[in-house]
Amino acid sequence: MAPVLDERSRRQWAAAEAMEMPWGGITSVAAATGLSRTTITTGICELSKQLGGQQPCQRIRREGGGRNCLEYDDPGVCAALDALIDPLTRGDPESPLRWTCKSTRRLAEELTAQGHPISAGTVAALLIEMGYSLQANCKTREGASHPDRNAQFEYIYNLVRRLQKRGQPVVSVDTKKKELLGDFKNSGQEWQPQGQPEEVRVHDFQDPELGKAIPYGVYDVTNNQGWVSVGIDHDTAYFAARTIGRWWESMGSRRFPRARELLITADGGGSNSCRSRLWKLALQELADDIEMILRVCHFPPGTSKWNKIEHRLFSFITQNWRGKPLLSRQTVVNLIASTTTTTGLIVRAALDTNQYETGIKVSEEQMAKLRITRAAFHGEWNYSITPRRK
Repeated sequence: MAPVLDERSRRQWAAAEAMEMPWGGITSVAAATGLSRTTITTGICELSKQLGGQQPCQRIRREGGGRNCLEYDDPGVCAALDALIDPLTRGDPESPLRWTCKSTRRLAEELTAQGHPISAGTVAALLIEMGYSLQANCKTREGASHPDRNAQFEYIYNLVRRLQKRGQPVVSVDTKKKELLGDFKNSGQEWQPQGQPEEVRVHDFQDPELGKAIPYGVYDVTNNQGWVSVGIDHDTAYFAARTIGRWWESMGSRRFPRARELLITADGGGSNSCRSRLWKLALQELADDIEMILRVCHFPPGTSKWNKIEHRLFSFITQNWRGKPLLSRQTVVNLIASTTTTTGLIVRAALDTNQYETGIKVSEEQMAKLRITRAAFHGEWNYSITPRRK
Protein backbone atom coordinates (compact mmCIF):
# COMPACT_ATOMS: atom_id res chain seq x y z
CA MET A 1 0.00 0.00 0.00
CA ALA A 2 2.94 2.36 0.55
CA PRO A 3 3.31 3.43 -3.12
CA VAL A 4 -0.32 4.59 -3.37
CA LEU A 5 -0.49 6.39 0.01
CA ASP A 6 0.58 9.95 0.56
CA GLU A 7 2.34 11.13 3.69
CA ARG A 8 -0.80 11.91 5.69
CA SER A 9 -2.75 8.78 4.78
CA ARG A 10 0.33 6.62 5.46
CA ARG A 11 0.74 7.88 9.03
CA GLN A 12 -3.01 7.73 9.69
CA TRP A 13 -3.18 4.15 8.44
CA ALA A 14 -0.26 3.24 10.75
CA ALA A 15 -1.98 5.10 13.59
CA ALA A 16 -5.20 3.14 13.05
CA GLU A 17 -3.27 -0.14 13.17
CA ALA A 18 -1.51 0.92 16.38
CA MET A 19 -4.79 1.94 18.03
CA GLU A 20 -6.29 -1.47 17.31
CA MET A 21 -3.44 -3.24 19.08
CA PRO A 22 -3.02 -3.64 22.88
CA TRP A 23 -0.31 -1.93 24.91
CA GLY A 24 2.86 -1.50 22.86
CA GLY A 25 1.04 -1.05 19.56
CA ILE A 26 2.98 2.07 18.53
CA THR A 27 6.30 0.30 19.07
CA SER A 28 5.17 -2.78 17.17
CA VAL A 29 3.85 -0.81 14.17
CA ALA A 30 6.98 1.36 14.11
CA ALA A 31 9.18 -1.75 14.01
CA ALA A 32 7.07 -3.36 11.26
CA THR A 33 6.71 -0.31 8.98
CA GLY A 34 9.91 1.63 9.58
CA LEU A 35 7.94 4.75 10.49
CA SER A 36 9.06 6.67 13.55
CA ARG A 37 7.06 6.64 16.77
CA THR A 38 6.63 10.40 16.45
CA THR A 39 5.01 10.00 13.01
CA ILE A 40 2.57 7.38 14.31
CA THR A 41 1.77 9.48 17.38
CA THR A 42 1.02 12.45 15.11
CA GLY A 43 -1.33 10.24 13.10
CA ILE A 44 -3.14 9.18 16.29
CA CYS A 45 -3.65 12.84 17.23
CA GLU A 46 -5.09 13.57 13.78
CA LEU A 47 -7.47 10.62 13.98
CA SER A 48 -8.56 11.66 17.48
CA LYS A 49 -9.38 15.15 16.18
CA GLN A 50 -11.43 13.70 13.33
CA LEU A 51 -13.34 11.47 15.72
CA GLY A 52 -14.01 14.56 17.86
CA GLY A 53 -15.49 16.44 14.93
CA GLN A 54 -12.47 18.63 14.22
CA GLN A 55 -10.97 19.01 10.79
CA PRO A 56 -7.18 18.50 10.79
CA CYS A 57 -4.87 20.42 8.53
CA GLN A 58 -5.21 19.16 4.95
CA ARG A 59 -1.78 20.35 3.81
CA ILE A 60 0.50 17.63 2.48
CA ARG A 61 4.23 18.11 2.39
CA ARG A 62 5.66 17.91 -1.11
CA GLU A 63 7.89 14.99 -2.07
CA GLY A 64 11.37 15.53 -0.70
CA GLY A 65 10.24 18.30 1.64
CA GLY A 66 11.17 18.65 5.30
CA ARG A 67 14.43 19.13 7.07
CA ASN A 68 17.48 17.28 5.79
CA CYS A 69 19.00 14.58 7.99
CA LEU A 70 22.02 15.63 10.00
CA GLU A 71 24.42 13.42 8.02
CA TYR A 72 23.41 15.31 4.83
CA ASP A 73 24.05 18.76 6.29
CA ASP A 74 27.12 17.70 8.30
CA PRO A 75 28.78 14.72 6.58
CA GLY A 76 31.70 14.65 9.01
CA VAL A 77 29.65 14.19 12.17
CA CYS A 78 29.63 10.36 12.05
CA ALA A 79 33.41 10.15 11.65
CA ALA A 80 33.90 12.62 14.50
CA LEU A 81 31.54 10.63 16.73
CA ASP A 82 33.26 7.34 15.84
CA ALA A 83 36.62 8.85 16.79
CA LEU A 84 35.28 9.92 20.19
CA ILE A 85 33.82 6.50 20.95
CA ASP A 86 37.07 4.63 20.33
CA PRO A 87 39.87 7.23 20.40
CA LEU A 88 42.69 4.71 20.87
CA THR A 89 42.27 3.15 17.43
CA ARG A 90 40.32 5.74 15.41
CA GLY A 91 41.14 9.15 16.92
CA ASP A 92 43.33 11.03 19.35
CA PRO A 93 44.62 8.73 22.16
CA GLU A 94 44.90 11.81 24.39
CA SER A 95 41.22 12.72 23.96
CA PRO A 96 39.73 13.80 27.30
CA LEU A 97 36.71 11.59 26.67
CA ARG A 98 38.93 8.52 26.88
CA TRP A 99 39.28 9.18 30.59
CA THR A 100 35.68 10.03 31.40
CA CYS A 101 32.14 8.71 31.03
CA LYS A 102 31.07 8.61 27.37
CA SER A 103 27.45 9.58 27.95
CA THR A 104 25.40 10.94 25.05
CA ARG A 105 25.34 14.33 26.77
CA ARG A 106 29.13 14.50 27.02
CA LEU A 107 29.54 13.26 23.46
CA ALA A 108 27.11 15.95 22.24
CA GLU A 109 29.04 18.62 24.13
CA GLU A 110 32.36 17.49 22.67
CA LEU A 111 30.99 17.31 19.12
CA THR A 112 29.45 20.76 19.44
CA ALA A 113 32.80 22.12 20.62
CA GLN A 114 34.41 20.58 17.51
CA GLY A 115 31.97 22.41 15.23
CA HIS A 116 29.30 19.71 14.91
CA PRO A 117 26.24 21.09 16.75
CA ILE A 118 24.13 18.14 17.85
CA SER A 119 21.77 17.10 20.64
CA ALA A 120 22.17 14.14 23.02
CA GLY A 121 19.12 12.44 21.52
CA THR A 122 20.54 12.68 18.00
CA VAL A 123 23.85 11.27 19.27
CA ALA A 124 21.98 8.24 20.63
CA ALA A 125 20.17 7.75 17.30
CA LEU A 126 23.44 8.00 15.34
CA LEU A 127 25.16 5.49 17.63
CA ILE A 128 22.40 2.95 17.01
CA GLU A 129 22.64 3.50 13.25
CA MET A 130 26.43 3.02 13.46
CA GLY A 131 26.00 -0.35 15.19
CA TYR A 132 26.82 0.68 18.76
CA SER A 133 24.89 -0.41 21.84
CA LEU A 134 25.17 -0.10 25.60
CA GLN A 135 27.25 -3.01 26.90
CA ALA A 136 28.78 -3.95 30.21
CA ASN A 137 32.15 -5.60 30.81
CA CYS A 138 32.22 -9.31 29.99
CA LYS A 139 34.34 -11.68 32.03
CA THR A 140 36.02 -13.94 29.48
CA ARG A 141 39.76 -13.66 30.13
CA GLU A 142 40.95 -16.24 32.60
CA GLY A 143 44.66 -15.43 32.56
CA ALA A 144 47.31 -18.01 31.80
CA SER A 145 45.89 -21.42 30.93
CA HIS A 146 47.56 -24.60 32.11
CA PRO A 147 48.54 -26.85 29.19
CA ASP A 148 46.71 -29.82 30.79
CA ARG A 149 43.58 -27.86 31.58
CA ASN A 150 41.28 -29.70 29.16
CA ALA A 151 42.86 -33.04 30.03
CA GLN A 152 42.11 -32.43 33.72
CA PHE A 153 38.48 -31.64 32.95
CA GLU A 154 38.23 -34.86 30.96
CA TYR A 155 39.81 -36.78 33.83
CA ILE A 156 37.29 -35.35 36.31
CA TYR A 157 34.38 -36.01 33.95
CA ASN A 158 35.31 -39.64 33.39
CA LEU A 159 35.87 -40.25 37.10
CA VAL A 160 32.53 -38.64 38.00
CA ARG A 161 30.69 -40.77 35.47
CA ARG A 162 32.41 -43.93 36.65
CA LEU A 163 31.53 -43.37 40.30
CA GLN A 164 27.96 -42.35 39.52
CA LYS A 165 27.41 -45.57 37.58
CA ARG A 166 28.56 -47.49 40.65
CA GLY A 167 26.16 -45.53 42.89
CA GLN A 168 28.92 -43.69 44.74
CA PRO A 169 28.43 -40.06 45.90
CA VAL A 170 29.99 -37.12 44.04
CA VAL A 171 30.05 -33.65 45.59
CA SER A 172 31.28 -30.22 44.61
CA VAL A 173 32.55 -28.01 47.44
CA ASP A 174 33.52 -24.36 47.83
CA THR A 175 33.25 -21.30 50.05
CA LYS A 176 30.68 -18.67 49.09
CA LYS A 177 31.54 -14.99 49.39
CA LYS A 178 31.71 -13.84 53.01
CA GLU A 179 28.74 -11.67 53.95
CA LEU A 180 28.52 -8.84 56.51
CA LEU A 181 25.77 -9.28 59.07
CA GLY A 182 23.58 -6.31 59.93
CA ASP A 183 21.51 -3.67 58.19
CA PHE A 184 23.86 -3.36 55.23
CA LYS A 185 22.92 -2.93 51.57
CA ASN A 186 22.51 -6.21 49.72
CA SER A 187 22.60 -6.01 45.92
CA GLY A 188 19.39 -6.65 44.05
CA GLN A 189 15.78 -5.54 44.25
CA GLU A 190 12.60 -6.84 45.85
CA TRP A 191 8.99 -5.67 45.77
CA GLN A 192 8.16 -3.00 48.34
CA PRO A 193 5.44 -0.29 48.53
CA GLN A 194 6.40 2.49 46.14
CA GLY A 195 8.60 5.10 47.76
CA GLN A 196 9.27 2.95 50.83
CA PRO A 197 12.61 1.16 50.29
CA GLU A 198 14.14 -0.64 53.23
CA GLU A 199 16.69 1.70 54.79
CA VAL A 200 20.21 0.40 55.40
CA ARG A 201 23.54 1.85 56.46
CA VAL A 202 25.49 4.14 54.17
CA HIS A 203 28.91 2.65 55.01
CA ASP A 204 29.72 -1.06 55.06
CA PHE A 205 31.85 -1.22 58.20
CA GLN A 206 31.69 -4.60 59.93
CA ASP A 207 29.54 -4.72 63.03
CA PRO A 208 31.85 -5.93 65.84
CA GLU A 209 28.99 -7.77 67.59
CA LEU A 210 27.38 -9.47 64.57
CA GLY A 211 30.57 -10.01 62.57
CA LYS A 212 30.28 -11.86 59.25
CA ALA A 213 28.86 -15.06 57.85
CA ILE A 214 31.05 -17.61 56.04
CA PRO A 215 28.91 -20.01 53.98
CA TYR A 216 30.71 -23.20 52.94
CA GLY A 217 28.69 -25.43 50.66
CA VAL A 218 28.56 -29.07 49.62
CA TYR A 219 26.58 -29.81 46.46
CA ASP A 220 25.43 -33.36 45.67
CA VAL A 221 25.88 -33.45 41.89
CA THR A 222 23.81 -36.61 41.40
CA ASN A 223 20.71 -35.66 43.43
CA ASN A 224 20.70 -31.85 43.03
CA GLN A 225 20.89 -31.30 46.78
CA GLY A 226 23.04 -28.97 48.81
CA TRP A 227 24.24 -28.44 52.35
CA VAL A 228 25.62 -25.13 53.61
CA SER A 229 27.36 -24.57 56.93
CA VAL A 230 27.35 -20.92 57.96
CA GLY A 231 30.55 -20.29 59.88
CA ILE A 232 31.21 -17.28 62.11
CA ASP A 233 34.95 -17.59 62.74
CA HIS A 234 37.50 -18.43 60.01
CA ASP A 235 37.40 -20.26 56.69
CA THR A 236 39.96 -22.98 57.38
CA ALA A 237 40.57 -26.48 56.11
CA TYR A 238 39.06 -27.95 59.29
CA PHE A 239 35.92 -25.85 58.74
CA ALA A 240 35.66 -27.19 55.18
CA ALA A 241 36.21 -30.82 56.21
CA ARG A 242 33.72 -30.52 59.06
CA THR A 243 31.10 -29.18 56.63
CA ILE A 244 31.59 -32.19 54.38
CA GLY A 245 31.20 -34.42 57.44
CA ARG A 246 27.97 -32.67 58.46
CA TRP A 247 26.59 -33.11 54.94
CA TRP A 248 27.37 -36.83 55.11
CA GLU A 249 25.72 -37.25 58.50
CA SER A 250 22.60 -35.23 57.63
CA MET A 251 22.03 -35.98 53.95
CA GLY A 252 24.68 -38.09 52.22
CA SER A 253 24.49 -41.23 54.35
CA ARG A 254 20.73 -41.48 53.73
CA ARG A 255 21.06 -41.00 49.99
CA PHE A 256 23.99 -43.40 49.64
CA PRO A 257 23.64 -46.08 52.33
CA ARG A 258 26.02 -48.47 50.52
CA ALA A 259 28.68 -45.94 49.61
CA ARG A 260 32.31 -46.94 49.98
CA GLU A 261 33.91 -43.97 48.23
CA LEU A 262 33.25 -40.24 48.09
CA LEU A 263 34.49 -38.07 45.23
CA ILE A 264 35.13 -34.42 46.14
CA THR A 265 35.67 -31.87 43.37
CA ALA A 266 37.09 -28.55 44.54
CA ASP A 267 38.95 -25.45 43.46
CA GLY A 268 42.71 -25.33 43.69
CA GLY A 269 42.85 -22.57 46.30
CA GLY A 270 41.26 -21.30 49.50
CA SER A 271 40.56 -23.51 52.49
CA ASN A 272 40.44 -26.57 50.19
CA SER A 273 43.65 -25.73 48.34
CA CYS A 274 45.51 -28.52 46.59
CA ARG A 275 48.71 -27.18 48.17
CA SER A 276 47.37 -27.10 51.73
CA ARG A 277 48.79 -29.73 54.06
CA LEU A 278 46.08 -28.93 56.61
CA TRP A 279 43.38 -29.73 54.04
CA LYS A 280 44.83 -33.18 53.51
CA LEU A 281 45.20 -33.75 57.26
CA ALA A 282 41.59 -32.69 57.86
CA LEU A 283 40.38 -35.02 55.09
CA GLN A 284 42.37 -37.90 56.57
CA GLU A 285 40.60 -37.41 59.88
CA LEU A 286 37.27 -37.20 58.06
CA ALA A 287 38.01 -40.43 56.18
CA ASP A 288 38.84 -42.11 59.50
CA ASP A 289 35.56 -40.91 61.03
CA ILE A 290 33.19 -41.93 58.25
CA GLU A 291 35.32 -44.94 57.19
CA MET A 292 35.22 -44.15 53.50
CA ILE A 293 37.80 -43.63 50.78
CA LEU A 294 37.89 -39.97 49.81
CA ARG A 295 38.82 -39.22 46.21
CA VAL A 296 39.74 -35.59 45.55
CA CYS A 297 39.99 -33.78 42.22
CA HIS A 298 40.99 -30.12 42.00
CA PHE A 299 40.16 -27.89 39.08
CA PRO A 300 43.09 -26.41 37.15
CA PRO A 301 44.27 -22.88 38.00
CA GLY A 302 41.98 -20.09 36.79
CA THR A 303 38.88 -22.28 36.34
CA SER A 304 37.08 -21.87 39.67
CA LYS A 305 33.89 -20.68 37.94
CA TRP A 306 33.56 -24.10 36.33
CA ASN A 307 32.89 -25.62 39.74
CA LYS A 308 29.31 -26.90 39.64
CA ILE A 309 28.44 -25.58 43.09
CA GLU A 310 28.90 -22.03 41.77
CA HIS A 311 26.09 -22.17 39.22
CA ARG A 312 23.99 -25.01 40.66
CA LEU A 313 23.75 -23.78 44.26
CA PHE A 314 25.43 -20.48 45.13
CA SER A 315 23.85 -18.54 42.24
CA PHE A 316 20.34 -19.48 43.39
CA ILE A 317 21.12 -18.58 47.00
CA THR A 318 22.22 -15.14 45.82
CA GLN A 319 19.00 -14.74 43.84
CA ASN A 320 16.90 -15.81 46.82
CA TRP A 321 18.31 -13.18 49.21
CA ARG A 322 18.81 -10.35 46.72
CA GLY A 323 17.71 -6.99 48.07
CA LYS A 324 17.35 -8.33 51.62
CA PRO A 325 19.70 -7.11 54.38
CA LEU A 326 21.28 -10.06 56.20
CA LEU A 327 20.31 -8.83 59.65
CA SER A 328 21.42 -11.86 61.67
CA ARG A 329 23.02 -15.28 61.46
CA GLN A 330 19.63 -16.94 61.61
CA THR A 331 18.44 -14.78 58.70
CA VAL A 332 21.29 -16.12 56.57
CA VAL A 333 20.53 -19.72 57.54
CA ASN A 334 16.81 -19.34 56.85
CA LEU A 335 17.31 -17.66 53.47
CA ILE A 336 19.76 -20.35 52.36
CA ALA A 337 17.53 -23.19 53.53
CA SER A 338 14.49 -21.72 51.73
CA THR A 339 16.25 -21.64 48.34
CA THR A 340 14.50 -23.73 45.70
CA THR A 341 14.43 -23.99 41.91
CA THR A 342 12.01 -25.30 39.31
CA THR A 343 14.38 -28.22 38.73
CA GLY A 344 13.89 -29.47 42.30
CA LEU A 345 16.94 -28.13 44.16
CA ILE A 346 16.87 -28.98 47.88
CA VAL A 347 19.07 -27.02 50.28
CA ARG A 348 19.65 -27.48 53.99
CA ALA A 349 21.68 -25.12 56.13
CA ALA A 350 22.94 -24.90 59.68
CA LEU A 351 25.01 -22.55 61.78
CA ASP A 352 28.54 -23.59 62.73
CA THR A 353 29.52 -21.77 65.93
CA ASN A 354 32.86 -23.55 66.35
CA GLN A 355 36.10 -21.59 66.59
CA TYR A 356 38.75 -22.60 64.04
CA GLU A 357 42.38 -21.87 64.75
CA THR A 358 44.44 -20.32 61.99
CA GLY A 359 48.12 -20.69 61.22
CA ILE A 360 48.31 -24.41 62.07
CA LYS A 361 51.53 -25.99 60.81
CA VAL A 362 51.54 -29.60 59.63
CA SER A 363 54.88 -31.33 60.16
CA GLU A 364 56.61 -33.82 57.89
CA GLU A 365 55.97 -36.47 60.52
CA GLN A 366 52.23 -35.84 60.37
CA MET A 367 52.27 -35.91 56.57
CA ALA A 368 54.08 -39.24 56.61
CA LYS A 369 51.22 -40.79 58.57
CA LEU A 370 48.61 -39.82 55.98
CA ARG A 371 47.39 -42.58 53.69
CA ILE A 372 47.44 -40.57 50.48
CA THR A 373 47.70 -42.17 47.07
CA ARG A 374 48.49 -39.79 44.22
CA ALA A 375 47.01 -40.47 40.80
CA ALA A 376 49.34 -41.13 37.87
CA PHE A 377 47.90 -38.05 36.12
CA HIS A 378 48.73 -34.85 38.00
CA GLY A 379 48.97 -36.31 41.46
CA GLU A 380 49.02 -32.81 42.95
CA TRP A 381 45.44 -32.35 41.70
CA ASN A 382 44.10 -35.90 41.87
CA TYR A 383 44.59 -38.15 44.88
CA SER A 384 42.73 -40.46 47.22
CA ILE A 385 42.81 -40.75 51.01
CA THR A 386 42.19 -44.14 52.60
CA PRO A 387 40.93 -44.39 56.18
CA ARG A 388 43.38 -45.62 58.78
CA ARG A 389 42.03 -48.73 60.51
CA LYS A 390 41.45 -48.20 64.20
